[in-house]
Amino acid sequence: MAAVETDGKTIGGVFVEAVESFGSNPFLMVPVDAERSYHPEGSTISFASAAAQVDTYKEVLRTAGYGHGHRIAVLLENRPEMVLMKLALASLGISWVPVNPDYRPAEIGYLLSDSGVAFMISVGSREAQARNGIGESGRDVPLVLFDGGKLVVPEAAEAPPKDGPVSPATEASLIYTSGTTGKPKGCMMGHEYELMMAVWYSSRGGLLDVREGQERIYCPLPLFHVNAGILLVLNVMLTGNCQILPERFRASRWWPEIIATGTTAIHYLGVIVPVLMNQSPSELDRGHKVRWGLGAGVEPTLHGPFEKRFGFPLIEVWGMTEMCRVLCDHEEPRQIHTRAMGRDGPQLEVRVLDAENNEVPVGEPGELTVRYSEAEPRKGAFSGYLNQPKATEEAWRGGWFHTGDTVTRDSTCMLYFVDRKKNIIRRSGENIAAAEVEACLQDHAAVAQAAVIATEDEMRDEEVMACIVAHGDANKGEALARSIFDHCFERLSYFKAPSWVVFVDKLPVTGTQKVLKHMIFEDSVDPRGLADAYDFRVLKKR
Repeated sequence: MAAVETDGKTIGGVFVEAVESFGSNPFLMVPVDAERSYHPEGSTISFASAAAQVDTYKEVLRTAGYGHGHRIAVLLENRPEMVLMKLALASLGISWVPVNPDYRPAEIGYLLSDSGVAFMISVGSREAQARNGIGESGRDVPLVLFDGGKLVVPEAAEAPPKDGPVSPATEASLIYTSGTTGKPKGCMMGHEYELMMAVWYSSRGGLLDVREGQERIYCPLPLFHVNAGILLVLNVMLTGNCQILPERFRASRWWPEIIATGTTAIHYLGVIVPVLMNQSPSELDRGHKVRWGLGAGVEPTLHGPFEKRFGFPLIEVWGMTEMCRVLCDHEEPRQIHTRAMGRDGPQLEVRVLDAENNEVPVGEPGELTVRYSEAEPRKGAFSGYLNQPKATEEAWRGGWFHTGDTVTRDSTCMLYFVDRKKNIIRRSGENIAAAEVEACLQDHAAVAQAAVIATEDEMRDEEVMACIVAHGDANKGEALARSIFDHCFERLSYFKAPSWVVFVDKLPVTGTQKVLKHMIFEDSVDPRGLADAYDFRVLKKR
């Protein structure tokens, strides 16, 4: 349970109280890694040390004229400074706009343009990437290069846009998440929402037992995601615990780092599980202190064998940026041979609906919809999509947030994940909007039509498949497929580029020319095995 009360408070105020309660406790830890460009010898930052650094950042920003209502883009990778900067910004009422390090310049440019940030902070090694993104934005966005030393920022061009004190409703973060319209949507997230998700996490109980001041939670997920950058950061802040920040997931370092840091819990993605299971058995398998893992996407056939081999439960959860009070299967008897994802309850009500917004019978698939309560449906949720009020209201139609996930429900109210209703591909934890990839494909001179679908992948859950109708004079074959792949890889984040390119004669469409993606291939056909399908997975690297 959270040790610091949060009702009616802001992140900055709660952080001050956490420092008073847990000053000497470790708050952030970077494992030793001689190959890493920052903190190669490792680093441990106590609550008190973190507060001193946060105060320094705050004073620099305040003196330069930044405050309540500004937004600042932050590209600091998985460094502890990414977390400390978020806390400094939140304390001043400035919104933290994290930037995915895998973004291409055009994607950074869109974020900078849409968000209206006052300036951008980046590590020096990403200066060219940041400047190219600024060039794509059409705005004159100042760039601050910062590698953990002295912070120097430009004078604010305009006064803070909001008067009055920072409140629970103040925007704390603006996180861009994939949508079905092609461009990512900016999810506005308030102080109250972010604190509520952390309290929810820390109070689940059962196997998800978060002990005050005793946990060291290892999380290889990126800090620009809500999971690592908000849900876990604020959870350890409230409970006096420590977040361990590896640069990324690497199988060879997973157990050595977990053992060396005294890790007691982990965050994971489903893709990590088969990688670890494929390693040769060793004394490291049980040489750790891990009590539980929290994550999503474990294949049911691997869930039990993983727990038996490594000796701790993997607690499967459901959550999303817009509504991150997670559902979780955290009490015995768990249903680890299924895709069970927990039950609803107070503060997170659930309905499973058909296309006409009618509740479906037990056992029938439908769309997962969620709310806080009938009286306050949007309490403890995101504040809306930036610059997209119609999309926000559409998502909340009928007083329920429509998640786009298809689930079933049994007679005990247990929910089971089935599929994603929205046109989203889920690759190793990354949400990829098919429409964004399709828009890029259509810019290739040889592409007449394109449809992007998800295809199964044994390692990464799903992969991106581009179904291409080529212009009549194009010479279809591996060379053209490679050209199409290269075209996307140069313009999109590496993970969004098509892993498979398959040529088709035509795309099935409705009377209004909407592509019927489920009819491109017959149910009995695995398109990966077709003669005109080309596999570029080996080329999808950072």
